[in-house]
Amino acid sequence: MNRDKSSKFTAAIKRILCLTLALLLTVAFTLPTSITDSYAADPTEQKVERILSQMTLEEKVAQMMVVAMPAKNSASIQKSHQFGGYILFARDFKRTNKKGMKSLMASCQNSSKIPMLMGTDEEGGTVVRASYYKKYRKSKFKSPAQVYKKGKYKGITKDTKKKDAFLKSLGLNTNFGPVADVPYKKGNFMYKRAFSKKAGKTSKFVRLCVSQMSKDNVVSALKHFPGYGKNGDTHGKIIRDKRSKFTFITRDLRPFSAGINAGADMIMVSHTIVNAFDSNNPASLSPNVHSYLRKEMGFNGVIITDGLAMKGITNFVGGDQGKAAVKAAQAGNDMLCVTGDYNKCYKALVKAAKNGTIPKSQIDESVKRILRMKIKRGIIK
Repeated sequence: MNRDKSSKFTAAIKRILCLTLALLLTVAFTLPTSITDSYAADPTEQKVERILSQMTLEEKVAQMMVVAMPAKNSASIQKSHQFGGYILFARDFKRTNKKGMKSLMASCQNSSKIPMLMGTDEEGGTVVRASYYKKYRKSKFKSPAQVYKKGKYKGITKDTKKKDAFLKSLGLNTNFGPVADVPYKKGNFMYKRAFSKKAGKTSKFVRLCVSQMSKDNVVSALKHFPGYGKNGDTHGKIIRDKRSKFTFITRDLRPFSAGINAGADMIMVSHTIVNAFDSNNPASLSPNVHSYLRKEMGFNGVIITDGLAMKGITNFVGGDQGKAAVKAAQAGNDMLCVTGDYNKCYKALVKAAKNGTIPKSQIDESVKRILRMKIKRGIIK
């Protein structure tokens, strides 16, 4: 090759290299922007940010609370507080009827700037709220184990669909279930409420329930993380679980993983002290437990506590429900199931938010998760 041709060849190579470098630099600098632009263009995220920007700090704190529905003036109380939701118990269904319940739910929603979660524990079997009364349904929903015995897994899907339609007909949009606990034997606290003593069968049950609830736009809440197993009832006292983490990974956590993969909206955390994760705090007050749920199990939905009036948590904090609420928020719960003194919990949370005990940035992230969930389930239209 002569000198002229060699020079032209070298120049051509340089031009190609320069163009390649320019292209790479262009991609390197524009890719993050395009990703950000795509995220910003997401209509759900735009709506979430818009709603959040219009909320006061007090409204954000209230949005993190699911309160046991007050026996009287529930709509006016909602108008003044703007809670994220109400949870209804048997007593709430007892005092009215189908028509009255639907009207009550509508009046509460009409008092809300942001539509509420309206939920209950309609598990079937020993835990039923509305179907306990014949004025709502001819017969109580059967336990999942009873449903399976007669109709197998197809029966579970069918039963879930019936529950969803039943609750929606009354104006409710949330069922605190399915139960993902895996007991060991008859006589364990969760035995009658659980689907099976086998983790594999329970995992399939949970997956089917969550999938059907998602189709029906009913909010699901897996409970009680990380799993009761053979332990006692935290409604009445502090309970400590001494099992190994290996046991949880190979057994109790499997149904929760199945539910997360199926798109569960919420996970309810128990008040059991689980030594394998945190020997110093109940699971509901443990940053370790919440971190594991987020980072190791990949859950990005709403984390909610079990009832804050239960002895397993109130005894632990010296009887102060407000203190329990603050500690629960600090631990990483997005929502607090306030089954006791809602005023005390609300005031304690607002105070903690204003003085920085609960970071405002953390509150914003929790409220965003709640809003996303409400949008996803059609609660916020």
